[in-house]
Amino acid sequence: MKKRLVVLSGAGISAESGLRTFRDSDGLWEGYNVHEVATPRGFAANPQLVLDFYNMRRRDVAAATPNAAHKGLAILEEHFDVHIITQNIDDLHERGGSTKVMHLHGEIFKMRSVADPFTTYPITGDINLGDTAPDGYQLRPFIVWFEEEVPMLGEAIPLVASADIFVVIGTSLQVYPAAGLVNYARREIPKYIVDKKIPASRIPNITSIEKPAGEGIVDLTDYLMQHR
Repeated sequence: MKKRLVVLSGAGISAESGLRTFRDSDGLWEGYNVHEVATPRGFAANPQLVLDFYNMRRRDVAAATPNAAHKGLAILEEHFDVHIITQNIDDLHERGGSTKVMHLHGEIFKMRSVADPFTTYPITGDINLGDTAPDGYQLRPFIVWFEEEVPMLGEAIPLVASADIFVVIGTSLQVYPAAGLVNYARREIPKYIVDKKIPASRIPNITSIEKPAGEGIVDLTDYLMQHR
């Protein structure tokens, strides 16, 4: 039986593939105020702006490629039962080879009706104002915006609680409720955090690897292989 390795990944792992986040620039995301493009209020005020913004993000993700950290996590499946819980909306974990990926904040290559948060449709091109779902309502990106509930949290919590090893990579643990998932990992299991700037923490049994994700995955793999 392989040990269950549960990984919480964040924007830092995708940043090394060229995908930036609003936290890189003091509340701006690619030059946009996050409240204008990543909240229900912003969508209600200017849906065209929001649709255009995510159409650009979709193109950015399509042009990006998985980096060493994505690929390194996929390789760990040879030795561990790896489950990835990601805060990222891109598909770089999947393209990097990982087979069990849960997206907490939605997926850029899916869309949904404004009236139905659960039924999704694939999208690789653009969503335009006037494009409607089968229910007749406007389509929007399948993204969990700020001020919206995180439906996948209910599945993520028991997954973290079941971990034999817990890893945090590429996240500053500042975005809640996702950051609170670390508190559900059993106290006695080994935990690792990989980030270029490690936040202060009182998490028990944690090993810090203060490096970018692509470099840190090498150290992480060494630690895991020594203690499996």
